[in-house]
Amino acid sequence: MKMDESVRKKQMKKVALASVVGTSIEWYDFFLYGTMAALVFPQLFFPESSSYMGVLQSFITLFVGFLARPIGAIIFSSYGDKVGRKAALVTSLLLMGISTTLMGLLPTYHSIGTVAPILLVLLRFIQGIGVGGEWGGSVTLSVEWSSKKSKGLTGSMTQLGVPIGMIFATLVVSLCMSLTGDSFEAWGWRIPFLLSFALVFIGLYIRLGIEESPEFEKLKEEKATAKQPVLETIKGYPKEILLAAFTRLADNIPFYICTTFTVYYATTHLHMDKQLITNAVLLVAITFLFIVPYAAHLSDKFGRKKIMFSGMIMTLLGALPYFYLINTKELVLIAIAIVLLSIGPAVIYGPQATLLAEIFPVHLRFSGSSLAYQFAAIIAGGLAPTISLTLLEKFKSPYAITMYIVVCCVISITALTLLKPKDKQTQIIVEEHVRASNE
Repeated sequence: MKMDESVRKKQMKKVALASVVGTSIEWYDFFLYGTMAALVFPQLFFPESSSYMGVLQSFITLFVGFLARPIGAIIFSSYGDKVGRKAALVTSLLLMGISTTLMGLLPTYHSIGTVAPILLVLLRFIQGIGVGGEWGGSVTLSVEWSSKKSKGLTGSMTQLGVPIGMIFATLVVSLCMSLTGDSFEAWGWRIPFLLSFALVFIGLYIRLGIEESPEFEKLKEEKATAKQPVLETIKGYPKEILLAAFTRLADNIPFYICTTFTVYYATTHLHMDKQLITNAVLLVAITFLFIVPYAAHLSDKFGRKKIMFSGMIMTLLGALPYFYLINTKELVLIAIAIVLLSIGPAVIYGPQATLLAEIFPVHLRFSGSSLAYQFAAIIAGGLAPTISLTLLEKFKSPYAITMYIVVCCVISITALTLLKPKDKQTQIIVEEHVRASNE
């Protein structure tokens, strides 16, 4: 029975709101850690190390969260493709919020010694598992409730959680730095983490009000859900998972260089004011906030791959003057550099969610899109600050990092060229799967 269009539109709006609010809260938690890893964690949790090693260790704990994301993708996507998208989303939000809140209660190295960084790493790992399950469920639910003409735009609602979460995290950190002053490193840094406890309840209230997608409900009625979705996806779509992951290098790596490494580089090597740079990084999120939905809208008209390809070219060009402008220490030029290196990744990120969802059939969509997206977290954003720090230390010049970005853009362009979305074949694949399940 075909669903009434007015009912579908009403539910689509609810799902869009749940996607934006829920992912914004989860990315607030995730980005908050990245900001603190650059600002205070080296002194609080690794005080016995040298300046370089303290920052390196802090960035490695940042990477632990990215390492956990594919594990979260495996756990939650298996659950989401068998039981339901909604249940996976609610659980991942709870896991994320609880781990973030506990970070705000952690004793530091000066209180309990080496146990402190161990607990920090453990909570970061749990945080990564939560966000690893979040993205795929949110995208899948959004795309499955959308109309054929607006899949790109609807899918980008999940992507908007990144800039909103980052803006909120940056504003909260900046406000706490301003209000607590010299006490920020002593106790003021805890406030943004503890705030997550209240935010989780808001997200849960909204998410509990949405319904399961009609496509997934149909699969359940026909008893055609995958028995081992993760395993079936890896066996059936290994090429698609890898190529889709490599397309993310061009947006994920510059993003984390802008938002995490630049904070460290500008405050430590250029001796600029922490709060000033933290505020300047907000331009990344503001750029994403406007360009992501527009790029997604354009992808509904001109195709996902064309828009993403143009974004990759923009990223490559934006990387070339980046550190030259940052090194001037002129705020206006720094702002220009950040915006230039943010436009391309934002253009890529807009259609990306829907492109990844379209590659896989309904019964494997949560698993396939999650695995591709979160595997990239390891090879791209998770390592970007650490690799950038290592390149800077080895070559004594930030321009080695520029070449790092350029090479990654070339890899992404190649992967996107080879990637063949199978959305046109999806219905045939699902019908075959249904027939096999009923035999």
